[in-house]
Amino acid sequence: MADETVLTPDLGFIKSLKGAGAETMKKCYQCATCSVICPLSPDDNPFPRKEMIMAQWGLKDDLANNPDIWLCHNCNDCSKYCPRGAGPGDVLSALRKIAIQENAFPKGLGKILGEPKMIWLALLIPAIIFMIAMKIKTGYFFQIPEGEVVFSKFFPISLVDTIFVPIALLVTISFVVSIGRFWKSLNKNPYKLMASGTILSGLIATIKEIVSHSKFDKCDANKDRVWAHRLVLFGFVGLFITTNWAVFNLYGLNWESPYPLNDPDAVAIFGSEAAAGLYRGVFKLTGNASAAILLIGSIMMFANRVKDKGFSSVSSSFDWTLAIMVFAVCVTGILSEVLRLANAASLAYPMYFAHLIVVFYIIAYLPFSKLAHMVYRTTAITYAKMANRDVV
Repeated sequence: MADETVLTPDLGFIKSLKGAGAETMKKCYQCATCSVICPLSPDDNPFPRKEMIMAQWGLKDDLANNPDIWLCHNCNDCSKYCPRGAGPGDVLSALRKIAIQENAFPKGLGKILGEPKMIWLALLIPAIIFMIAMKIKTGYFFQIPEGEVVFSKFFPISLVDTIFVPIALLVTISFVVSIGRFWKSLNKNPYKLMASGTILSGLIATIKEIVSHSKFDKCDANKDRVWAHRLVLFGFVGLFITTNWAVFNLYGLNWESPYPLNDPDAVAIFGSEAAAGLYRGVFKLTGNASAAILLIGSIMMFANRVKDKGFSSVSSSFDWTLAIMVFAVCVTGILSEVLRLANAASLAYPMYFAHLIVVFYIIAYLPFSKLAHMVYRTTAITYAKMANRDVV
């Protein structure tokens, strides 16, 4: 007698998928057009056809063990040519959202932050934290200082360190646990790791691929997404470098912002006014250029989501929240600098406060937002390279 396989559909999982943007998945009738047209799908056991039927059947565990949902770059070639309008690209996007929520640590926080109606609470939390911290440190909840606009007079640097350093540590711990769960779920049959390389070699190859966006270049229906993603990536990298550079200036050189043009302390550090000015200029240029690049990338993300692509595709609230927050961190940061230079205290300090809230949102909720894609996709592609799974 042949072996029997018992399938246990998870109806709650099917419902959650529909709520995440996969409302059209029941239209799929397994013609395999999506797998044939996808430029990234491996010839051996291709996607997304099998993911579509597993989603229809509610096979949550099978999908959780499947790295292929992360090899998809959501170019939507499959959705464009689907004869039934089943939206395979939207289904895989919804699957990635569910995967983040299921692996998140703590899981409950992942589910809460995945709900768009809870964004007000996610933004209110840092606002309350900041005001309480200011009250303890300075004696007031929110008060605009007199004189020249210097943000450290309003929100001391010691408070920034006190709040954001522990948050960064907690985010790191959350990611370590979450990615550990994710890796364990991936490393099962039929994708059990093969002896074809080390994690380091796979990670290096993956980083090269991500930096070059080589897989995005293979897309057709949504090809212009590549530049939006490149600019957002490079903008974040530039701002990450600038932030750590500022930390070095403060604690390594004992040189505190806002870095005035004629600063005796800087001259003492660098030996001459010219050297100090050059250092300051390069630092400022790196930060401002990175912010401009990120802003352009975020605007391109908006433009791509609203334009007519010639086929039906759903941008979930998960996607829109990311685009809005990336845009918000750029606008509040740039306006904070402009208003500080204009010495418009009544506007500069509230804008800086808003900027801190958005920065908190992006950093503290990173393991639970769509930005977590960077870590999950990197992990999945690294795994796939080690298992010879990403060969097209």
